[in-house]
Amino acid sequence: MKTMIPTTTEPTAASRLEESYIQDRSSLFARVRAAGRTLEEAEDILQDLYAEALDKIPLLPEIRNLGGWLQTLLTRRIIDWWRHDRVRKNAGETGVADEVIQEIIDSACLNPLDEYVQDAVIDALYSAIAALPKKQRDVIRYQVFDNRTFREISDQTGISINTLTARKRAAVSALGISLRRWMEE
Repeated sequence: MKTMIPTTTEPTAASRLEESYIQDRSSLFARVRAAGRTLEEAEDILQDLYAEALDKIPLLPEIRNLGGWLQTLLTRRIIDWWRHDRVRKNAGETGVADEVIQEIIDSACLNPLDEYVQDAVIDALYSAIAALPKKQRDVIRYQVFDNRTFREISDQTGISINTLTARKRAAVSALGISLRRWMEE
């Protein structure tokens, strides 16, 4: 006589994660959006969240409340984004070209899809950058065109981050004034 051993059909870690993705994704997404993130940022955060969960898949069988665990990971990610935003703002890191060009286009009621408008604004921006004092122009060039952080610029040049941020603030202010004058002409 054969003895039957009862089998359990416990879900695998991957299937639990997939089920959680289906059930919890919309509430997690809403939470990220409520935290002030854009649609694109919210998608990025959730993708990172589930990628991290996949990396930790061997640990998932030990986690009883997967939804709660994901909420905790999400809270950490949101806090990290806030900290990152605050650090960037305090360091003066902004997308100078994008912000200034968009401001000019918006305030002039220009069609941003018009190639002529884009070319004219970009030409005016390059002229305004060329007119900056060399030290300010260098910071803009390193950050905007070379895509370097203040830390990288500081390490390369030996100039303190505080000095670099002050130069960038002055450059951004001067660029804004120059481009506003260009708009008025």
